[in-house]
Amino acid sequence: MIARVRRLMLIASLTTLIAIGAVFAAIGYRVFHRQESRPAIAPEPALPAGAKILSSAVGDGHIVLTVESDGTIEMLSFDLATLKPLGRVRLSAPR
Repeated sequence: MIARVRRLMLIASLTTLIAIGAVFAAIGYRVFHRQESRPAIAPEPALPAGAKILSSAVGDGHIVLTVESDGTIEMLSFDLATLKPLGRVRLSAPR
C-alpha cells in the first residue's frame, strides 16, 4: 500500500513540475520574443489648416477621410497603424 502511495505522489509531483516548467517557459518566451508595441497615443493625421472632415472610412489597414478645405473636397488616405499619409485625391464639384 505504501509503495502505491509513493508512486502516486511521484506521478503528481512530476506533473506539477512539468506544469510549472511550462508556465516559466511561456513567460520567458513572451519576455524575450516580444514585438515593438505601438505608442499609447497615436499621432494625429496631418490635415490642411481649417479643413472640415465630411466623412471617414476604415478598411484593410487604411483610413480614408473626406475633407473640405477652402471650398475644395479632397479624399486623404492614411495608414491605419502609423497614420502616415498614403495618398490624396482632389474632387471637383459637378458643373
